[in-house]
Amino acid sequence: MKLVNTDQMRQIDRDTIDHQNISGEVLMENAGAGIALRILETVTEQASGISAAIFCGKGNNGGDGYVIARHLHNAGVEVSIYHLGSPKQLTEDAALNFNRAIEAGLSPVEIKSSDDLPIDLDVDIVVDAIFGTGFTGAPRDLSTDMIDLINSCDAEIISVDIPSGLNADNGQFEGAVIQADCTFCLALPKFGLFVSPGRELSGFVDVVPIGIPSNVIDSLKLATSLITRERVADYLLFRPPDGHKGTFGKLFTLAGSTGMTGAVAMCATSALRSGCGMVKIGTPKSVQPVVATLAIESVSVQLPDVGSRGKLALRGHGEIRKLIEQHDACVIGPGIGQHHETTELIRRLVSNLERPAVIDADGLNALSKDIDILKSVDVPLVLTPHEGEFERLFGKPIPSEIEERIATVIEIAREYSIVLVMKGSPTLIGTPDGECFFNPTGNQGMATGGSGDVLSGIIGSFLAQGMETTEAAIAGVFVHGMAGDFIADIIGPRSLIASDMIDALPEVFSWLE
Repeated sequence: MKLVNTDQMRQIDRDTIDHQNISGEVLMENAGAGIALRILETVTEQASGISAAIFCGKGNNGGDGYVIARHLHNAGVEVSIYHLGSPKQLTEDAALNFNRAIEAGLSPVEIKSSDDLPIDLDVDIVVDAIFGTGFTGAPRDLSTDMIDLINSCDAEIISVDIPSGLNADNGQFEGAVIQADCTFCLALPKFGLFVSPGRELSGFVDVVPIGIPSNVIDSLKLATSLITRERVADYLLFRPPDGHKGTFGKLFTLAGSTGMTGAVAMCATSALRSGCGMVKIGTPKSVQPVVATLAIESVSVQLPDVGSRGKLALRGHGEIRKLIEQHDACVIGPGIGQHHETTELIRRLVSNLERPAVIDADGLNALSKDIDILKSVDVPLVLTPHEGEFERLFGKPIPSEIEERIATVIEIAREYSIVLVMKGSPTLIGTPDGECFFNPTGNQGMATGGSGDVLSGIIGSFLAQGMETTEAAIAGVFVHGMAGDFIADIIGPRSLIASDMIDALPEVFSWLE
């Protein structure tokens, strides 16, 4: 599902009205009717005995609110409408639906001053249709009072398209802003709904179709897509009932050093929990006994050590290449450290890789010494840097502004022909063909040591099972974040640790399948 900014959505609306013979009136009717239906289907089990207050602004967002009010009223909901300003100030389509609401038997209350606001808003549902995606800056005067009233009431708060006061492009706000329980987004999701603090302010986000033809959206050649549950479920490969461990992929993990054996275990265990049939770990000889006790479902092999220091030695290059060739995919980097022999080993291995690979952690730091190695690699690569690793690797910071960040991720993925997983909030995935995928899952509790090792294991597992690199990265990031969300719902984000995410993986796959 494509993700859009305000200008792109405005262009889509304009093209639909101007070139597809679909009027703004029809789009508004579809929007309001669609949201009313979703409210009746998902928010309340019955219309009878339910009360709703609809707060409408002067623009088309307010017009959507009048349509919602009419459809809820016709379904049997007890509806009150409060509108900001005079009906004479409404847009043409909003004015039309204001009058239709009156014809349906509703009596909108004009809010001319704060005294006109209801003192005790005792309803089951509040619909926020004050400001739409075109709003910028800070709400003023009566709109601020209206937003504060809505936030203070004990009701299910539903926003139309975007919480009023929130910037639809960057998820920021400057003054009063709605704290929604649910946001019904129209036609396509907007960036601001998935970038903090907008993500937290929007509550549950659902997209309501309004009749935009697919060819209008396709004509804009939008580069950014939101990862959805349905997409990830489609990527999961069929597991034949007569399959064996070799059927489900063999993953080699080059990982570990003194003091970093936990990274190895988490990477390997998350790979197995994600469906990989076999995981073999290559690790320095002096730490292999510890790894073997931590990752009991994996096979571990002793590799040449730098003077028993627990660091991978360069002389192991030939043996490691043979091990990689015996597997379907590999993960390189978790917990390997930055000894000069180890970094040289990684550079030589990557320059001659013959299997798809995930490169993470100190594997990325090793490549930062000679980043152009990536341009000579013939096999698919997934790189998974956080912000610090990205800056070391590519010699420039990742921008903080979301659309600049997206452009940078796409630029780097194209230049080096890699799938780039830019970890963060949100995590972005850039592809060599110029696309960017936006991950909606995950939470602040996942900002903990070992989280990246779990992600690498999941992506590596999917590669070994036969997914393409882009699919493996998309599915891996989504599953990883959902595991964090599942466990945070139980224990809260503060106490979340990386191994909790591994424990949650079975529930995530059950939910997907």
